[in-house]
Amino acid sequence: MSEGTTPAYILSASQRRYIKIKQAADFLLALCSLIILAIPMILIAGAVKISSPKEPVLFKHQRIGKDGVPFTLTKFRSMKSCAPQYIAAGHFPDSEEYVTPLGHFLRVTSLDELPQLFQVLAGKMSLIGPRPLIPQEERVHTLRRKAGVYQLRPGLTGWAQVNGRGFVEDEEKAAYDREYLENISLAMDLKILCKTVTVLLTRNGAK
Repeated sequence: MSEGTTPAYILSASQRRYIKIKQAADFLLALCSLIILAIPMILIAGAVKISSPKEPVLFKHQRIGKDGVPFTLTKFRSMKSCAPQYIAAGHFPDSEEYVTPLGHFLRVTSLDELPQLFQVLAGKMSLIGPRPLIPQEERVHTLRRKAGVYQLRPGLTGWAQVNGRGFVEDEEKAAYDREYLENISLAMDLKILCKTVTVLLTRNGAK
């Protein structure tokens, strides 16, 4: 190990126990959320189809999950299907021309993320954790691997998202991910949950 390199964080026994409990809680909460949100999600799907009849309702793309294993992430489509995959999957300066009017609303309110509850139900994601990245975000992947972040399942919301959302730089994002890894606990997750509600209501950091 080179001088100045921070070793990957190793989860403690109590943190590993908490993560197992958290996974069970994620399943139950995701199931309840899908039941409660079934009608709103059907309405959103209908609105997406009506606004763009020739476009698919859902956008599916490969993201990197726990242990660095790729998985398919699903969102309500917010862009035209002609958008390049690298643009449709992330936040890029030249992406706005591809965003539909309804898609802009869905993105700002994060309603486009609701189908990811199915990924939580399948055990691919958690309600709270580091946000899943596209494979092309190599700089953040490298930093996450060095920190040991891929011991965790990716989340619908995370510590970086409530501390800047779309405006967090790569190094800062990785630092937040490591901070969450080192402090993962019920108290930390409840703090992120409360801050997520505030961010969504105020739309702070939304691109």
